[in-house]
Amino acid sequence: MSVRKSNRELLKMISRMTLIGTLVVANVLFTMVSHKHIWSQKSALDPRIASSIVEKAVTAKRGTIYDRNHTVIAQQTQAYTIVAYLDKGVVDVNGNPNYVKNISSTAKKLKSVLGEDVNEKALVKIMKSAKKAGKSQTELGSGTKRIKKSLMKEIKKLKIPGIGFIDAVSRYYPATPYSSNLVGFAAYDEDKQSIEGKLGLELSLNALLKGKNGKEQYQQTVDGSKLPGTTKVIEQAKNGKDVVLTLDSELQSTVETQLRSTMENENAKSAWCIVMEVDTGKVLAWASYPTFDQNEHKEIPSYQDAISTSTYEPGSVMKPFTYATAIDTNVYPYNKTYVSYQFWYDYDASTGKITRLPIGTNSPYPYIADALDENFGTISFDQGLAYSSNVAICELLANYINYSQYSKYLDAFGFFQKVDTPYVDQSLGVKNIGLPTDYLSTGFGQASSITVLQLCQAYTAIFNDGTMVRPYVI
Repeated sequence: MSVRKSNRELLKMISRMTLIGTLVVANVLFTMVSHKHIWSQKSALDPRIASSIVEKAVTAKRGTIYDRNHTVIAQQTQAYTIVAYLDKGVVDVNGNPNYVKNISSTAKKLKSVLGEDVNEKALVKIMKSAKKAGKSQTELGSGTKRIKKSLMKEIKKLKIPGIGFIDAVSRYYPATPYSSNLVGFAAYDEDKQSIEGKLGLELSLNALLKGKNGKEQYQQTVDGSKLPGTTKVIEQAKNGKDVVLTLDSELQSTVETQLRSTMENENAKSAWCIVMEVDTGKVLAWASYPTFDQNEHKEIPSYQDAISTSTYEPGSVMKPFTYATAIDTNVYPYNKTYVSYQFWYDYDASTGKITRLPIGTNSPYPYIADALDENFGTISFDQGLAYSSNVAICELLANYINYSQYSKYLDAFGFFQKVDTPYVDQSLGVKNIGLPTDYLSTGFGQASSITVLQLCQAYTAIFNDGTMVRPYVI
């Protein structure tokens, strides 16, 4: 082959390569500018890909609350938020159009599943406003966020064009109501973008339970999902701590059932129950009625917990503490008797002495009687406690126990002060023994107010031979 012929072949090869290269470059430039292939005129981009990079909080898993046997009381669960796709360019995974074609019909179908939780007119307004604003998609507001899986499946069955779901989380209480005022509830906070405690232990333990949210970046498709392979973790989420309570679910269920029955059958305004191990202080059941559904918590009848935050005049359950004071100060009148019918009395302010008067004697103070003005006759003080005699208490406080001793013992038993039970909201009550009538009345459970939690702690001192233990639930 001559040199000239070789050069011609080389020139042809270079020309062909140059032409091919030019066409490739032109095709690439055309595609970059138009986002279409030069020959087929089809889009070169996945139509699902949105143009923005999304930075999103990664929600930390909220800790689970268990009973003493690790039965779940409260847990984080999967939920779903409804989203409406409004852009005609939105397609499903098969490339078929997937947008809301009829707003009114869509709202009506959603209402048929979600019921009273949503307002049909509000759904229509939200979708029309979003479409007018040029939004490709929109959430639908109240009643459509963090819905249960069962509702999500019902909506899917309707095959409503343009309706999809975004993964979300919610708080779930399997056995609600379950000591609702003590355990409380947690709900998703839109501002903080996490589940936050709103009442009870869920609130007081919030810092431990909630953990710390992380952050991630990813490219978003038009249907709101992540484009695979584009996720970048900026900050790792730290899950919250689990909490184990002393409550026993079987016993708690029994208590809930009985209190519910009491409220209904007796037409009661309130009822409460606490079950505690006297030697350890472990609370096995705790319930306060009226109660509420912790999964719904739309209407909470009372923010007061009858066990720890409601104060009341406890009545005759205070009498053993008056007897205990007399016994512990060595003034209890063993083998002595008293007249149990009506305690008429006078008070000498100069000496602080209360003197019993004959029945019917004029006095500035009202007489004190036993329930239903019962007359047990002349009985021993042991019998007085067995009969729950108010007059026996008055005799002890007037003739055996002095004022300062009684005041000191009320404090020693832990009344009118906070019980050292961690994370539980508490009230103090009122120590009202300044006047002689209030002093005597406090001895049989009137005039002064306490909490049930204080009462339980005080009784452990009696049942444990003087050793008082603290009630606790965690």
